[in-house]
Amino acid sequence: MNLSIVLSTQPARFQAATFKGDLEANLRGIAALGYDGVELAIRDPNLVNLDELERLTRACGLSVPAIGTGQAWGEEGLSFTDPDPTIRRAAVERIESHLPLATRFGAVVILGLIRGVVKPGVEHQQAMDWLVEALRECSAAARPRGVRLALEPINRYETTLVNTAAQGLHLIECVGADDLGLLLDTFHMNIEEADIEASIQQCRGRIYHFHVADSNRWYPGAGHLDFKSILATLEATGYAGWVSGEFLPEPDAETAAGENIRFLRQHIIQHLPGA
Repeated sequence: MNLSIVLSTQPARFQAATFKGDLEANLRGIAALGYDGVELAIRDPNLVNLDELERLTRACGLSVPAIGTGQAWGEEGLSFTDPDPTIRRAAVERIESHLPLATRFGAVVILGLIRGVVKPGVEHQQAMDWLVEALRECSAAARPRGVRLALEPINRYETTLVNTAAQGLHLIECVGADDLGLLLDTFHMNIEEADIEASIQQCRGRIYHFHVADSNRWYPGAGHLDFKSILATLEATGYAGWVSGEFLPEPDAETAAGENIRFLRQHIIQHLPGA
C-alpha cells in the first residue's frame, strides 16, 4: 500500500490537517520520513502557484493522490446545500476550479464538508436534493478530464448529511455517476459504523481514497482501532489506492507523521497477506 499524509497549502483552522506552514520544508520533511505521496488540502487553487507546487512535489519525489477541498467550507462557508443559491453556485464553481489541478497530478478530488449541513429552515430532503444536483454537475465537469470525485461520510457531530458508508452508497446511486465514489475515514467510521470491516466490505469497488486516524483522531497506534484487521479488509476488497494520514498534529506534526508511518509499515502493512 502507498502511504500519504495531509498537508495544507494555505493557512487553515482545520485541526486535523497534519502539516501546515512552510510548504517546501513540510514537503521535504514528509519525503524524508518515507512517505510515497502527499494529500494536498487546497482552499482555492487560484491562490496557489500550481507550477511551483508541481516542481516542489516532483523534486521531493512525492505523488499527489488526492486534493482536499473542505477548507472552502471551513474558511469561507461555501457549501452545496446553503439556502442561498449564490453560495451553492460558488461551491460548485470552486470544485470545478480544482479539476485542472487534479488532472495535472492524476489526483482524486475529495468532497468532504463542502457538502455543508442542514441549515435552520431547510428540510433535510431539500438539502439532499441540492446535494444530488451539485454532485451531478461536478461529476459532469470532471468526467471529460478523467477525474474521480470521492465523497467522504462524516460523523454526525460535524454534519447531518451523509454520516455512514451506507448513506454514501445510496447517495452515489441517486447521483448515478460512475466517476463518483467514497472516501472512507477510520475516525468517522469509528463513530458511525457498527462494524468498520463490514462497512468497508459493503463499499467494495466504490472506495476511491482512504483516510486513517485512530479512535482519538491521533495517529494510528495511539488509540484502540484494530488497523491490522481494517487494512486487511480494505486490501481484500481489491482496493489499490492510497492510505492517507489525516490526524491531529499531536504531540507535533513531525512526531505524529513519523509514528504513523512507522506503525503502519512495521506492524501492519508488512504482515498483510499480499505483502
